[in-house]
Amino acid sequence: MTAVQLAHLYKTFTFNRGWGRQRKQTEVTAVDHISLNVPEGQAIAFIGPNGAGKSTTIKMLTGILHPTAGTATVLGQVPWRDRRTLSRQIGVVFGQRSQLWYHLPPRDTLELLARIYDLDPQDYRKRREVLVERFGLSEFWSTPVRKLSLGQRMRAEVAASLLHSPQVVFLDEPTIGLDVLARQELRDLICEWNRQEGVTVFLTSHDTGDIERVAQRVVVINHGRIVLDAPVSQLRQQYLSEKILSVQFHTTILPFPILSGVRQLEATDYTLKLEIDTRLMPIEQVITQVLQAGSVADMAIEDPPLDAVIAHIYTQPAEERSP
Repeated sequence: MTAVQLAHLYKTFTFNRGWGRQRKQTEVTAVDHISLNVPEGQAIAFIGPNGAGKSTTIKMLTGILHPTAGTATVLGQVPWRDRRTLSRQIGVVFGQRSQLWYHLPPRDTLELLARIYDLDPQDYRKRREVLVERFGLSEFWSTPVRKLSLGQRMRAEVAASLLHSPQVVFLDEPTIGLDVLARQELRDLICEWNRQEGVTVFLTSHDTGDIERVAQRVVVINHGRIVLDAPVSQLRQQYLSEKILSVQFHTTILPFPILSGVRQLEATDYTLKLEIDTRLMPIEQVITQVLQAGSVADMAIEDPPLDAVIAHIYTQPAEERSP
């Protein structure tokens, strides 16, 4: 079944510019007739530069904004028309806006949310125990939110959004501002919930790690339009053919030959880092040359960072893209 469906969704905003007789209305298109289907249980990354239309789309899908034109359904309901009913079936986390009560501990916030969602007390207690265990909330369960670290608060935010067993979760920049360990921890929790509970995840993020770790599918939006819709696993293969080869040697290496499609990024007596365009030079041939350069201690082949892939998509002519 389809969890989220958009058909020619369109949203404009009108702004007043100038003063007095010079005052004029300017219309800005935020979302430009996008269409999209998200199956139940899928984790999708909805990404793009600032101002691309990501948050506006999420606000329409959660019923906060009404579209100018087009239609959308979430779990078969129109968000801006059936918002009260839909709110019991979806969870929402905005990374820069908290749903936790600032002066209360997470324990009291979840208690309040259970009343708001009118959860059965026995079901609530079972759900709460699962969330406390999986999200590691016990260590700060009774600490006021104002005293929590950002990583602790975001774990509590996501846990709170899952309290009422939603079928779809919208996560808008959930890892913004977190340190490396906190980001990885939160990604693992979201992945676990997606796999074990079958929750549909609709994620926006500027963090390429979120996309690689959480999502199975990437939709790239720019200037309000979808420019790419593809599995994460195909992004690099389809849009960038470069590979990064990092080598460490036991002994001092011989000068490395100049090869077509190969660029040296780093070279010392004992290390070598190469960027290889596999369209011009097979990586196997480069490895053969590396083995002749010295006694290899370690070797790693890496893909380029995903943000480089996304930047490549933004700058690619529209006719060359294949959504």
